[in-house]
Amino acid sequence: MAEPLPPTRSRIPGSGLAKGLAVTLRTMTKKTVTAQYPDAQPELPPRSRGVIGLFEENCTVCMLCARECPDWCIYIDSHKETVPPAAPGGRERSRNVLDRFAIDFSLCMYCGICIEVCPFDALFWSPEFEYAETDIHELTHERDKLREWMWTVPAPPALDPGAEEPKELAAARKTADKLAAEAATAAEAAELAARTAEQAAQPEPPADGTTTTTGPTTAETTGTTSGTTTDATSGTTSGTTSGTTSGTPEPSKPSDPQDGAS
Repeated sequence: MAEPLPPTRSRIPGSGLAKGLAVTLRTMTKKTVTAQYPDAQPELPPRSRGVIGLFEENCTVCMLCARECPDWCIYIDSHKETVPPAAPGGRERSRNVLDRFAIDFSLCMYCGICIEVCPFDALFWSPEFEYAETDIHELTHERDKLREWMWTVPAPPALDPGAEEPKELAAARKTADKLAAEAATAAEAAELAARTAEQAAQPEPPADGTTTTTGPTTAETTGTTSGTTTDATSGTTSGTTSGTTSGTPEPSKPSDPQDGAS
């Protein structure tokens, strides 16, 4: 057996109208605030969906955004280029080069799927909203305009104090530290080479600490004398003497005639 329904309260006729009029009366008593746009710009929340900015350097022309777009409002054109090998004996590689990236905002419904599926963070939301046109065909904006909107993208919110550093920042910091270390090593090697060259250009002093002079002097004049001496008493030849004299020779003393007489 079904349970009986609870008794319903009888509604007073016109109660809904009275509630609506009460809300109107409360609103009428409040001061009206009107934003004088465009003289006064509105304060938009940081994650407002205005337009889509393109960071062209990150785009690899993978076509994921164009394929996933439900409105098919993204147009991409590209061509392939051959990249020479990075090392001798390597293999040439081919890469896609972006020629055109356009978004038709007359078709876009601002779902953000293209931004979510981009694997290389090339698309971002910008709070810019002043892009109205008088012609619907002018709402298709090319990559130059999308790149201009990229610089209006707000910075991402700060991470929690205990959160890990993003892997992109860690890899970039590691690369920067490696390049700084290589630059410091190269600077030290260049400084050492310059110091060695400067030392090699200076003349080396003599080992004995004396000063070397050029040109002959009287004190450095050397000579050799040789001859035969005869004994005055016996009249026989006693021998031959030879020697080397350095400096100015002293004058010989005249022989004493008395020595020979004795």
